[in-house]
Amino acid sequence: MSGAERSSEEQEGVDRRLLIRPKEDVARMGREIYQRDIRWQVEPDHIGAVVSIDVETGSWAMGDESLEAVDRLREQRPEAVNIWCEWAGYKTLASMGGGMRRTK
Repeated sequence: MSGAERSSEEQEGVDRRLLIRPKEDVARMGREIYQRDIRWQVEPDHIGAVVSIDVETGSWAMGDESLEAVDRLREQRPEAVNIWCEWAGYKTLASMGGGMRRTK
């Protein structure tokens, strides 16, 4: 890989693991970005789609499943390390027993 192909973080010797935020911060930031910038664009036409969000840039992508959504986001932002997923139209991405609750 040439220097021109390397990201500025790699060129500066930044360890991407040092850029990882605490999960609580990623969750808070991801929810805020979804509610403020994305929700109105995806609901109600894409209820049930998974939205992955790079909380550092606000970039986002959709997919039918979380892995697909994250893969699509990483096509745009390969350096993204702080990613949050939301399920369009639902309060949670997954459930352990019981049913999923829709947002109103």
